[in-house]
Amino acid sequence: MSEAAKSCPVDHKQPEPASCPVDHGKKREEEPKCPVDHNSYKHFIPPTASNNDEPQSCPVDPATYKNFLPPPKEGCDSTVIDSTNNMPKISQQSPQPDQKMPLGKQRETSTIPRANSDDKLWIYPSEQMFFNAMRRKNWNPDEKDMSVVVPIHNAVNEMAWQKILEWEKMHETECQQPMLAKFEGRPKDITPKARIRSWFGYALPFDRHDWVVDRCGEKVTYVIDFYSGKQDPNRPMSLSFYLDVRPAVSPSGIWDRLKMSFKKGSFT
Repeated sequence: MSEAAKSCPVDHKQPEPASCPVDHGKKREEEPKCPVDHNSYKHFIPPTASNNDEPQSCPVDPATYKNFLPPPKEGCDSTVIDSTNNMPKISQQSPQPDQKMPLGKQRETSTIPRANSDDKLWIYPSEQMFFNAMRRKNWNPDEKDMSVVVPIHNAVNEMAWQKILEWEKMHETECQQPMLAKFEGRPKDITPKARIRSWFGYALPFDRHDWVVDRCGEKVTYVIDFYSGKQDPNRPMSLSFYLDVRPAVSPSGIWDRLKMSFKKGSFT
């Protein structure tokens, strides 16, 4: 056998291959980073608003979280709603930013006694307050109509209270001075009576209110359906309303309805 055949087949003079400088067995701990992907919002920023030379900062201001906290329930916040009339506790007399003309801020006092309040009588909203309330309910009122709408609103409420007093006369021995504690507009809630009437061709009411009367400590709810009345042909500009006022369905309310039906000679 030759000398070449006896030699080791591995050339020990060849350098060993370089090992990988990264230890794949260990995972580097990542440094904290902004949770918002900057590439996902950069297309919302105008080109002039960014500077490529400046380092990117997190676009979320930690101080903005306070805007998501609920507002305080008390204090001078004008958004706090009075549960008795669904109006802001702070009278909103400020004009709307896009208002076309100034509106009256005078308020009329009603003849309706108010329960649980320093005010002895309910006070009607001004033209400006009425306009603001309609805007708050996402309606589109016309400023020039307020001088007509507000007096009609007040007159209809006075009519409703007088009809309630007709029912309350049956309880004069229990209470000499009933008072209005609260009211709620429910125009989308059709009463069963109004629904049944519509089956026989009668028009549905254009509005509904529930009024809670304080009968010297006893709370009694009255339901009021508002109907448009027939117009007088001799007075084309006149307005007519029909109010269907009755106690809400309850044992005492049904009994009062029966007594009133015998009194008037018709079912109420």
